Amino acid sequence: MKQLASLRKKYPRFIYQKYSYRLKGKELRTSFRFKIEPDIKFKARINIKNVSAAKLKKIGDRQLNNFVFHLGLMEIPTYWKTTCSPEIMIRAGVLDKEQIAWWKELIIKGMGQFFYENKIDFREKGFLSINSNPSLTAPSLDIFSGELKDRYLVPLGGGKDSIVTLEKLKKKGKQANCFLLNPGKAAKKVVKAARIKEPVVAERKIDPFLLQLNRQGYLNGHTPFTAVLSFLSVFCSALFNYKHIAFSNEKSANEGNVRYLGRTINHQYSKSSDFERRFREYCRKYLSKETNYFSYLRKYTELEIAKMFAKYPQYFSAFSSCNQGLKTGERWCGNCPKCLFVYATLYPYLERKQLKRIFGQDIFENKKLVPVMKALIGKGREKPFECVGTYQESRQAFGLSLAKAKKTGSLPYLLQKFNAIK
Repeated sequence: MKQLASLRKKYPRFIYQKYSYRLKGKELRTSFRFKIEPDIKFKARINIKNVSAAKLKKIGDRQLNNFVFHLGLMEIPTYWKTTCSPEIMIRAGVLDKEQIAWWKELIIKGMGQFFYENKIDFREKGFLSINSNPSLTAPSLDIFSGELKDRYLVPLGGGKDSIVTLEKLKKKGKQANCFLLNPGKAAKKVVKAARIKEPVVAERKIDPFLLQLNRQGYLNGHTPFTAVLSFLSVFCSALFNYKHIAFSNEKSANEGNVRYLGRTINHQYSKSSDFERRFREYCRKYLSKETNYFSYLRKYTELEIAKMFAKYPQYFSAFSSCNQGLKTGERWCGNCPKCLFVYATLYPYLERKQLKRIFGQDIFENKKLVPVMKALIGKGREKPFECVGTYQESRQAFGLSLAKAKKTGSLPYLLQKFNAIK
């Protein structure tokens, strides 16, 4: 807390200074400049591939500026968190009172995990104010209102959920394409397996100076990444002419991880129904009137989605949901909550040899994961800060896995432990 107080005193104001964009060949390059007074500066970048001048012209200059301005707004939490400055000043454009309230709520709810892990009291009087450029007068809303084709853009990171969305849309005869941000090996393999020839691709570049500050001990932690995807996907839906944006956020994303200072902290807040509703309203009022933003899998549990995914073996050698693996270049690290949870949800529906080919090991034999298993089923201190299912879903997944394993007469180590404590 002393460090927080010191940083907030030394760096009283975070400023979104300006944004810019240009078409370089077939790449739309956008950049955003931020300053934390007195002496910290950042430059963030987002590039969108395969954009033509005709696509930009169809959107319109004012509407294009509005889209890019909003991409910069959504970059703010990533850089503001280093100092938690008491004031955020928007000089790059204008926000009305309703927008200011919307963005403040997004920061408070979307960065709950960051506040919890850094022991920050976000309830303090004067903790955060957001102000718009006082020298500018609010223009008429520059929202995009052009007609869009009745087809679907599916944000895809390489996991099983978006695969299920894509396949269910294809089965219904819908035109669907993938939207990829900084695609890794798994995402590229999934696109190939899905036979998608021209996915919509964007590249997000974090300022290296931010990482340098993190190493020096400035504040760091979780930010609402799906919110970044949401704003960027709406822009891309207008650029590439898709009316529908079909995310793959499931029912379980609504359950939080822990209570902190009277509020439920949810690692998956920007995947929740609350964010989805609020963003859809914001989108139609301030971004794109015709875009239909929703989650295709909202009514399903993780276990139900795993059962659906088991019907698509063409993706077994491609998909990955492990965030640790993304950092190391492996598909599955085999040691994290996400690996264990995905393994437990697929175990009831796949043969052991299929699981071995997917994960490279029997994760239920990893003795180090006993505390993780307990946390997943509600017997630990808190639910892991990962995109995993509810306590009930985890208990059900382990229960179904146990029942299946008992029929073989051989119980893996973790299922033995589950059987003893369930």
